[in-house]
Amino acid sequence: MDRDASDNAASAKAGDATPIGSTWGAAGNLVRVIWMLVGRTLLRMSFEGAHGYRAWLLRRFGAKVGRGVEIARSCRVEIPWTLDIRDGVRIGERAILYSLGTITIGEGTVVSHFAHLCAGSHDYTKRTFDLTRPPITIGARCWIGPDAFVGPGVKVADETIIEARACVFKDTEAGKTYAGNPAKAVTIEAPRHGEEKT
Repeated sequence: MDRDASDNAASAKAGDATPIGSTWGAAGNLVRVIWMLVGRTLLRMSFEGAHGYRAWLLRRFGAKVGRGVEIARSCRVEIPWTLDIRDGVRIGERAILYSLGTITIGEGTVVSHFAHLCAGSHDYTKRTFDLTRPPITIGARCWIGPDAFVGPGVKVADETIIEARACVFKDTEAGKTYAGNPAKAVTIEAPRHGEEKT
């Protein structure tokens, strides 16, 4: 037996190995398949303005969806029953809610088109590359810009702006604007509401 095979056998004997298919179980995998079929047909083929219908459909699969929520029909939802979407949230075209872990989106927040909220990863320190599902929390009145990425376990504080294509891997501070990869707080010179910039 070579060294790698010996190490793998030792890991399995120690109980580190995760059997294939054990992450969700048979029932969980079946529900995920059903949702995949529903999401790719009834959700994506719905009328553009049928936001209430899409919210209703997500609720049928266990999602918590508040009032006045607008979800684009091309939005990809990996697992609806781990979603908590508060009142007045808007989610744009082709946004990805990779909700292996819980994703909470606060009241009045906008998730722009192509944005990616990724509540799932793998533990690369283990030979078995175990699946991890750290939750993502987006505060109230935030703006997640187009094509922005929010990584596993991140907490985006209230009234945070994530600029287009920014990649957020750490928690943010309330009321600040973040840009870049990795995203950092930036100073934006902007007029107050009702004032013109000079």
